[in-house]
Amino acid sequence: MRTVIYPGSFDPLTNGHLDIVMRAARLFDRVIVAVAGNESKSPLFRVQERLALMRESVAELPNVEVDAFDGLLVDYVVKQGGQAVIRGLRAVSDFEFEFQLALMNRKLNEHVETIFMMPKDTYTFLSSRIVKEIARLGGNVEPFVPPRVVQALRKKFGFS
Repeated sequence: MRTVIYPGSFDPLTNGHLDIVMRAARLFDRVIVAVAGNESKSPLFRVQERLALMRESVAELPNVEVDAFDGLLVDYVVKQGGQAVIRGLRAVSDFEFEFQLALMNRKLNEHVETIFMMPKDTYTFLSSRIVKEIARLGGNVEPFVPPRVVQALRKKFGFS
């Protein structure tokens, strides 16, 4: 069984993230969306909230699982029986950072491959940071995130 891990903070989950998940689900037997529990980033949503939003958004994909992890990604990949990590690249500016991560992960465990996927062109400008800023200012985020995430953002920022 070919298993890939798609790690991220997903704070919040965007349609760009979902695009990567759906495409990975067509390529791999098993996709694990691994929500990073790194609280040092001061996330808007707690890990349990992000897990719930992701699970609801991928419920229709039978070969996709959602889990949380802490610690080294390569250790988590091995624990889950994974062969690879999927990372999304939106623009050239993402590449340098992602390339460094991929090389470091390879140094830590040469058996874990990193696969870069680009989202649909309509999502290349999209980031969780931008979505949070739009939502915080009362803007419409409906085109950028799943409906349940829209509701969660409105609740977090006190908009109805």
